[in-house]
Amino acid sequence: MHDDSTRHLPFPALRRRGFLAATGLGALTLAGCGGSGSGSDDGEGKGDGSPKKGGRLRAAFAGGGASETLDPHLANLFADVARAKALFDKLADYGADLSAVPRLAEKWESNKALDRWRVTLREATFHDGSPVTAKDVLYSYRRIADPKQAFRAKASLEPIDLDASRATGERAIEFVLKRPTAEFPNILAAFGAYIVPENATGFDKKPVGSGPFRFVSFAPGRSAVFRRYDDYWEGAPHLDEIEFVVANEESARVNALLGGQVEYAHELNPTTARAHEDQGQIEIVRLRGSAMQAFCMKTDRPPFDDERVRQAFFLIADRQELVDGALSGAGEVGNDLFGKGYEYYADGLPQREQDLDRARALLKQAGAEDLKVTLDTSAVAAGFTEAASIFRDQAKKAGVTVEVRMGSKDSYWSDILDNGSLCCYRSGAMPIEAHISQRLLTDSTTNATKWRHKDFDALYQQAQSTRDKTERAAVYERMQRRLYAEGGFLIWGFADWIIGTARTVKGVETDAPANTLDWARFDTVWLA
Repeated sequence: MHDDSTRHLPFPALRRRGFLAATGLGALTLAGCGGSGSGSDDGEGKGDGSPKKGGRLRAAFAGGGASETLDPHLANLFADVARAKALFDKLADYGADLSAVPRLAEKWESNKALDRWRVTLREATFHDGSPVTAKDVLYSYRRIADPKQAFRAKASLEPIDLDASRATGERAIEFVLKRPTAEFPNILAAFGAYIVPENATGFDKKPVGSGPFRFVSFAPGRSAVFRRYDDYWEGAPHLDEIEFVVANEESARVNALLGGQVEYAHELNPTTARAHEDQGQIEIVRLRGSAMQAFCMKTDRPPFDDERVRQAFFLIADRQELVDGALSGAGEVGNDLFGKGYEYYADGLPQREQDLDRARALLKQAGAEDLKVTLDTSAVAAGFTEAASIFRDQAKKAGVTVEVRMGSKDSYWSDILDNGSLCCYRSGAMPIEAHISQRLLTDSTTNATKWRHKDFDALYQQAQSTRDKTERAAVYERMQRRLYAEGGFLIWGFADWIIGTARTVKGVETDAPANTLDWARFDTVWLA
């Protein structure tokens, strides 16, 4: 894709988009999950010294060309979301463990049935000085839910009966839900669920939000400049200005960082990180365990409709070899469960190791001793083709013939949703509850493993109807134990998310998965 509007930029024109990892297959990519930076300067209170006021920080992201917008409800690219969170706020956002933390919502409380929730807003103002009110919240959510539109958070807001929900005061809202929803705060934190002023429609000329920065200028596919909002409810940013610049190729972002054209480069690859780590020129920040890396087995068709075959494949995988080879070592091994380190993760299960003898025995029991299977992959995501080749060689040692089939980058995610029987898969950060509801229930729209079990669905509903958090966690653990034993996701690793910064940049949070509150957050960053 070529865009003439970018020809005068110091960076190449658009060639590859950096999609935000979240709810849909079409938007899957890397995202972060806790960890630490490589240097000693890793955040306020962690060696960066006292914050300093002033300066403009330039941040390079892959962009979307002339079609870019500042409409926060359309945010899909990483660049879109970084810009949106600078200008706007949500009622809640995700912390490092993917639990919901209050933002514009000061507090929330439910009735006993968990089908009505009262939200109290904190005192905050939009950039034009007007207060953020319950009417703004209801307008924003109803705009997102418009059936004629395709806004990102629409599916996340589905449990809310927005016709019945109402303002009970200037800063108080009663949300009426269609069913009990214990994890209602996750809805408030949903990707794209930003609050805009009542009746706001145009966002690219002069958007008004309640975020830490206010609008200065925007040239789609080129740059956006925002200035500090002094009356921000959480305190004014340290920076005077933040400029988002578009650099679609990783090499362009790195060269701009090395050349002093930018101070922050988003999404670097492991090879680049190794080349510059501890060399003194730039800082490398690793957000550990960022993206689930997996092979997806379809449980509704041969050979994976036999759970013994799925169990055999769990035991065929040498997870460390996959991390070392497919991720260039920039990650950690997985244990066939999503959300390592997140709230509700079942971390008490034994780490699964390769056991080829046991794998062969299970295949023999299943009558699949000379099994041949096709593994779909694509260059759509980093490490996919490498992972496919490595697993093909691992499977051969267990007597399984794996034929690797390359798919189109343009249609891969839609192709593998219903077709084939085994494919490469990855996902970014989201709550474990959201992963279950979107991918593992009978009616989930992105159920790539075709895991459909009414008793499993019932457990999810039980969890959502359970008020006590400890009891709810026990239900989620039961569900994960079953997935660990017989599920369709062979989750072999979690990849690092890598960011590069100038050595003058301080306050970058390292325990910040992409898609969470502190990822790409610039109001707490300063220039030394």
